[in-house]
Amino acid sequence: MTQTKLDSTKRLGELSFGYFIFYIITGLSVKFFLSSGAGRPGLNGMEYLFYSTFASTMIVTAFVLIKRWFRIDSIRRVQFGKYMVPSELKYILPSGVFTAVIIPTTTLMYSFKGISVMVAMVLMRGSVIIISRAVDAIQIKKGLLKKKVYLEENIGVVFALLAIGIKIFGGGANGKASPFASLPVMVVFSAYIVSYAIRIYIMNYYKNTRPHDSKKDNNKSFFAIEQIASTTTLSVVVIAIILFAKLGGVTGDRITPFVDAIFQPVAHWWYWAMIVGSAFGIVAFFSVFIFMFKGRTATFAGLVNRLTSLIAGTVSTVIFAVAFGGRFPVMIDWISLLFIIIAIAFIAFAEKKRSKELAMEN
Repeated sequence: MTQTKLDSTKRLGELSFGYFIFYIITGLSVKFFLSSGAGRPGLNGMEYLFYSTFASTMIVTAFVLIKRWFRIDSIRRVQFGKYMVPSELKYILPSGVFTAVIIPTTTLMYSFKGISVMVAMVLMRGSVIIISRAVDAIQIKKGLLKKKVYLEENIGVVFALLAIGIKIFGGGANGKASPFASLPVMVVFSAYIVSYAIRIYIMNYYKNTRPHDSKKDNNKSFFAIEQIASTTTLSVVVIAIILFAKLGGVTGDRITPFVDAIFQPVAHWWYWAMIVGSAFGIVAFFSVFIFMFKGRTATFAGLVNRLTSLIAGTVSTVIFAVAFGGRFPVMIDWISLLFIIIAIAFIAFAEKKRSKELAMEN
């Protein structure tokens, strides 16, 4: 990434491009490893969940530790036992715990049989767009966010939700079951959306309480601490699952293949799943930095993040169809994409206005 200003449109473009590329790889890897036939592995969703999550979290955590991104310029330190610690830890660490919920539930939403991967994707993306707008409303009311949400941003939200709505209710499920008809799906989705709501609020609270004249990229510190907390939480959960399965004799459609992925890895495929699946970890860098992009509202950042992933999802579907004989997007998918492009046009207008506003402030 080039040395551009932290709040510049160019930096935003760099982050979005990186997110787009690695999200395509992530989407393709999920489709490839969960499909069977023609030399494809046909992994169980829980097997792929372990391989992808393990590789992603280890790579990202190792990187932030080596780069020492966890060093934070705290606005206030508080007493904790014998030590003075950054006050920000009291909410960044919980954010990491909720991230540990988001990571597996994202993959789990794609693994349910009978539920379209595309519908699962747009359902999750749409919820985050709504959450981002709600967070702005709350933080403006509390005086944490001093900026207003532009009309263009609100219109972008409307078109993004139209794109998502026609996918869910307009036949985008391709004849498959509704996600609202499955209790397990709704439990996982509820965990995903609640965790994301709290996390996005915390992200924006942190961003909006940083000194306005700070030249340091404070987002790196947030990301590093959150990632360390997330990896620690996931490690504890995995150990607990192993103990329940091995010592307690607990089995199930999801627990058994998950544990088998650890102790009986799928020959010739497990390391490829880890290598390719690690793209999900690289996506995390771009995703968090877009969500927390300096000088922008949560509404704008949420739209950029989610719309980029929606387009990447469509591109990965087309590539998979061409390369591996998967299903091509149907008419409703292309109509949805049209609404996404319209939403992008409106947030582009909003970005021009915001850039001028920031230039005047500086």
